[in-house]
Amino acid sequence: MTANSPSSPSPQSTLRRFTLMLSGEDALDSEEEQAMGDRPVKGLPHERFLLGSHVPLAPVLLLGQTSQAVNPSDDIACLQPVHLHATRDHLILMGQNQIDLTQTESAELLRVALTYIEEDFQSPILFEGQHYWFIPAGPFASLESYSIDQAHGRNIDWWMPRDTNEDGIAKRWRKLQNEIQMLWHISPINEEREQGGMPSINSLWISGIGKLSDVQAPQVVQQSKHLYGSHPLLAGLAKLYNIPHSKAFNIPAMGSFAWLEQGETIWPALRTALLNKELDEVLIIDFPKGKVRERVFTAKDLDKKSWAFWKKAEPLTWKEIIL
Repeated sequence: MTANSPSSPSPQSTLRRFTLMLSGEDALDSEEEQAMGDRPVKGLPHERFLLGSHVPLAPVLLLGQTSQAVNPSDDIACLQPVHLHATRDHLILMGQNQIDLTQTESAELLRVALTYIEEDFQSPILFEGQHYWFIPAGPFASLESYSIDQAHGRNIDWWMPRDTNEDGIAKRWRKLQNEIQMLWHISPINEEREQGGMPSINSLWISGIGKLSDVQAPQVVQQSKHLYGSHPLLAGLAKLYNIPHSKAFNIPAMGSFAWLEQGETIWPALRTALLNKELDEVLIIDFPKGKVRERVFTAKDLDKKSWAFWKKAEPLTWKEIIL
């Protein structure tokens, strides 16, 4: 096994490598967090790895969900209807997978808020999906914001949008957010949801502001022959770099890149491909303590090392691999 291998494979291994990336979580005690002081590091570790330091999530997500052209120089914002859960002394943002928002509910909530949104953003909505709405960022382009994936389950005081080079923009956003919260509070949609025991949709979240021209994807993605994974970001990157994309993993084809939540589900297939010499190496990218870690595994790295050479070697388990 080779640790901290560069993402871009050497010429002799380019056609025989499969890359598997796992999602990462913030390390709240990391040196980066301490250095930022008054604000979080922008983007989850895998978001920064895939998109670069600007983390322009919104235009990439938009590209992956629509057939319309996206101007590389336009600042795009992502808006998402959310539930803020009230505790005794603060609010917590719930994840999108916890609210079970339907397409019909999403469309009705947008209809109610549309005039306010388009008036403040000074532009029409570009695309309306079940969980994502997109709009040119306009006067909100300078906001520093954080994705729901990064902020969910946490006190929103730390994750609310912040001013960067222009004062008063965050305050302007909060005013619009409050107006929409009041509109949705009296919506029949929320009355029906509460009667059914579902969390109300009581706020609007903004995130991912940026341009396609700000994307700085690593070479391991740009040079891939196929992208595997269900996250909408991969669909957007596939379109941006004209790479075939599949939501579901199929076979460990050489030159492919997969981003999967449960890497253990495909490890047996990758192991078999190495043993059968269908692949020369597997690059695993993960993010322990919020830092990028890259390791290359070959067929000789698949078994546990032991001084008892007379015993049959035991295969490494997935848990041992990701330690």
